[in-house]
Amino acid sequence: MGTCRPLLMGIVNVTPDSFFDGGKYHVPDLATEHCETLIENGADIIDIGGESSRPGSQPVDAKEERNRVIPVIRKLCKTLQTPVSVDTTKAEVAQAALDAGATIINDISGFTFDENLAAIAAKYDASVVINHIQGTPADMQQSPEYPNVTNTIKSFFQKQIALLLNEGVSRDKIAVDPGIGFGKTLHHNFTLINQIDTFGELGNPILLGASRKSFIGKTKGLSASERLYPSLAVALVAALKGVSILRVHDVKETWEQIQMIDELFQNKS
Repeated sequence: MGTCRPLLMGIVNVTPDSFFDGGKYHVPDLATEHCETLIENGADIIDIGGESSRPGSQPVDAKEERNRVIPVIRKLCKTLQTPVSVDTTKAEVAQAALDAGATIINDISGFTFDENLAAIAAKYDASVVINHIQGTPADMQQSPEYPNVTNTIKSFFQKQIALLLNEGVSRDKIAVDPGIGFGKTLHHNFTLINQIDTFGELGNPILLGASRKSFIGKTKGLSASERLYPSLAVALVAALKGVSILRVHDVKETWEQIQMIDELFQNKS
């Protein structure tokens, strides 16, 4: 299973409109309780977001996003030791989250939407995730095209890694995420998952977030799927290809699958 078993990043959307769990955890106490459950179930990292990035979604202002995520991050970081990631594109929100105890910035724009975000990451010595997106959440699924999707995204990562290094972010703090569903057709998504190990040539950890995403429902025979078992299948393939971090909704189920596969690999004889 690659060189080591992947870490599990548990998803917590403190939003009313995220595609899978929108509205479930918009109250801070409910969100914190859910975080604690994810950690008990095996989450190594908690990723908290206050702005939906589902296809067609509209942005929220920084004040509203802060109001959604900061109470949860502050409470979580006071009571638990698990690393907390803030899922944001905004420097203002990231700074508030880091002040509240978060240590990771997970930016769906790959540090392209807010020119001040990279400097904030460097100032706080934060870990970062460079996600690839074509367009914005509002328009990203309107006929996305690439001459070669894997090569295009690999070049994007090289450019953004250089930008972050120039700002003072340590190379060992940078992970990359090809952005499944972020301006990608079904074919693009399948290509990226099948070629995910190619990004290992960059020398940075690879994060994959495919959990419960709409491309699963567009897959032949899966239009009526609740997307859990297909998500587990993608996670397994990614783990076997050396992905370092799996961003998932279903932590318990993913943990048990990875645990079993890891034990099988450790007991081959």
